[in-house]
Amino acid sequence: MSKFWALLTHLHALAGPVVTLLYPLYASVVAIESTSKLDDEQWLAYWILYSFLTLMEMVLQPILQWIPIWYEVKLGMVAWLVLPQFRGAAFIYDKFVREKVIKKYGSAYFQHKSQSPANGKPKNKLVDFITLRKGEH
Repeated sequence: MSKFWALLTHLHALAGPVVTLLYPLYASVVAIESTSKLDDEQWLAYWILYSFLTLMEMVLQPILQWIPIWYEVKLGMVAWLVLPQFRGAAFIYDKFVREKVIKKYGSAYFQHKSQSPANGKPKNKLVDFITLRKGEH
């Protein structure tokens, strides 16, 4: 029984990094390389929300250390954000974040920012990000 408990403890410790970082990193790379915009939105929203959650966790650490199930609650929330069946990150972004951002900056600001400054064409994802065009230094 003690070997089973040790195995369960190690799996529990690995679940956090796998759910919060490894799978989202893999899925983000797949999303960048796909032609669908839907998965791009999901993973950009995930990284925004995960960054916010991490910052809030850092600020509230003295309080959260007194909540014995905080790690499990966080793991459950992040799993909901990550799992493609739920698309939680895109849902939260659409329902709460997008409205506040557009109210503050206006939708015209983001339409202007989605154009590449060099030639006025839409961004070409990863390839344009990595490669330099002639004359750009």
